[in-house]
Amino acid sequence: MQKQMMSEMNAGRLADAAFAASRQVWLAGLGAAAVTRHWARNDARNTLRALVRQGSAVETQAIRVLGNGVETSIATASSIWNRTREQVRATVTAIADTAAAALPQVKASVKVGRRTPAAKAHKAIAAAKTRVSTRKKHATRRVKQTARKSR
Repeated sequence: MQKQMMSEMNAGRLADAAFAASRQVWLAGLGAAAVTRHWARNDARNTLRALVRQGSAVETQAIRVLGNGVETSIATASSIWNRTREQVRATVTAIADTAAAALPQVKASVKVGRRTPAAKAHKAIAAAKTRVSTRKKHATRRVKQTARKSR
């Protein structure tokens, strides 16, 4: 029985201690809210202004650093673009000059009467057709002559 009473007393003390602790947490929260309200009314404006000033200074510095980097990158890209354009112009001009210089030679060779590969092929095909038709004629004559002899 004493043991039971002791355990009930310990349980009661434990419950009282838990209740007291939770009440202290609640009161600490209310106190924090009151301090925050007081701070927001009196000191927050100054703190907020100081933070805005610091942020503005950091932003200005970042824009200055990044702006210089962007300007340098744009200048480099423009320079590369201009050099590439000039190189392409020079290459195209050289190819056009070479083609223009070779064109009179091509015209002269055609005027001289040289046959182009296509003309040679056309003539060879015509000659082959003639040979085939001539052979057919000769073969037909031989067949007819053989038929006459066998009669």
